[in-house]
Order: sequence, then C-alpha cells, then structure tokens
Amino acid sequence: MGADEKYLVFVYGTLRRHESNHHLLKEACCLAQQAWTKGILYDTGLGYPALKDSNDGVVYGELYEIDFQQLKAIDELEDYLGPGQNNLYNRDSQTVSTDKGDFEAFVYSIHPDQEGILKQIIPLGDWTIYNSLKQHPTFLYFAYGSCMDDERFVSAGVDRYFLNIVGSGVLEGYTLGYTRRVSDGGRADIVESGGIVEGVLYEVAEPGLAYLYRREGVKYKSYRPALIDVKVNGLLLKNVLTFIVVNKKPDTAPPLCYAEEIIRGGTRHLSQEYVEKLKQQLKVQFNIVL
Repeated sequence: MGADEKYLVFVYGTLRRHESNHHLLKEACCLAQQAWTKGILYDTGLGYPALKDSNDGVVYGELYEIDFQQLKAIDELEDYLGPGQNNLYNRDSQTVSTDKGDFEAFVYSIHPDQEGILKQIIPLGDWTIYNSLKQHPTFLYFAYGSCMDDERFVSAGVDRYFLNIVGSGVLEGYTLGYTRRVSDGGRADIVESGGIVEGVLYEVAEPGLAYLYRREGVKYKSYRPALIDVKVNGLLLKNVLTFIVVNKKPDTAPPLCYAEEIIRGGTRHLSQEYVEKLKQQLKVQFNIVL
C-alpha cells in the first residue's frame, strides 16, 4: 500500500452520510449511496453496528473511494491493527453491489473472537433505517410512483395518514425505472444512475409507515426502505424515507392503470416539464400514450 494509492471501502454504520463518524470520509468520493454486500448486521448496543461475515444475509451501505490516510483513519476507528492481530474488526476485500455494477472493496467485519458484543440482528440489514426509526415518531416520505396519487390511499381507508403534504421534492443522481416485475407488468423504482427524479413529500407517523411497509412488500423483499436526501425549493432535506426495489430486473412496461396513477399524481404536484418527461418515457419505452 502506498500513499498515492486509492482504495474502495464499503461503510454500513457510523461512517455513513449524516452519521457521527462520516467526517472521516468528508473528502472521499462517494461512488454509490445505494450499495450492498453479503453479511448479517447486528446492533452492539454500543452506538454502532457490526457486520458478521455470512453468505445468508445482505447488508446495505455506501461505497467510497478513499486514499491511504483515510484508510488509516478508518483502520484506527475500527480497531484494525493488521492481519493476524488482536482486532475488533477484520478488514477483507469482498464483492459490493451497486446499481452501476459490482466492485471489490474493503469491508470491516467483526473478528470472530469479538462476537460477544453482538446483541441482536438489525432487521433489513440497514443501520440508518433501524437507528432512525427508533429516534423519530414521524418521517418525511418521498413518493415517486403510484403513491403520488391518493386514490388507493382512499380505497384502503388510510388517506388520513397522508394529508400532510410538505411539497414536491427533487432527488438528484437517480432516474425513474420500472424494475419491479409482477404478473401484470412493471412497477416504479429509483435507479442510482444519474439524472433527477421528482416526487411528493409527505409527513407520516407510525400508522402511515406501517401501511407503506405492507403496501411495498417490505416483508417479502419486494421493496426496501432507504434514506435519501431531497431538495425542496432549493433546500436540502436529509434522511428522507423512500422505497427501492430489492431485486431489480430490466425495465418492464407498467400496466395502463398504474401508469395513469403516476401521471395523475404527478400532474397534481410535480413540475409540468417533469410530467411531460414521464409521459415521453412511457411512450418511447413502452408505447403507452397518456
């Protein structure tokens, strides 16, 4: 390892954006805000999580390109002294997946001798979701698909949970796709591949969150919750909840009724330019004219 070399590192706990140790990555290049790798994530009860090496689970985090000094700082944070040493965490290279492809990156996993600090498995393998849900009674929720339209909220009898519309928001660095494939066609997704996605921001409390988890099939790994940063009238709002497809497939034409929900909701809340872009996408990709 040399002073001029660059390294890839996957972070899943307090080194993530808006977390307490993210300052160590302040000058690093973020390659992917949405990244994942194999393992099982645990709460230590000490204010940080730990990844246990395993082929049976998935852990979500972020992927960064760092230099030698940043790597040394992270080694110190993770109590990694080197191969074969009395480490708290081991540092090994393994495959990390992103919407842009797979990468080999350093991943810090708990040393087998230190597994006594592991208290409980973190559901869904995402520290930021787990940690934030414990701290906040309400959430800002970014809807970019059919949830921009309230007709199914009304039919499900949950519209009272989605009355507080904060406004329209802009998510940078993502595009809208239809990567969730079900029997009658595709469902909307955000893909971290550049561009922008507009959506509706709701303020929701626990009953609304419970409904969204059911609707998005979180239990069945259809979508997963994630925290993103969204701009509203030029103001950056941090740690906004949204839902992302877990197993993305090539874009599939959505059913007409679903496309109509997206356009109907978008027309009420989003910019005319963006709605026209959505219509053009549906027409060109799927020959759906609205």
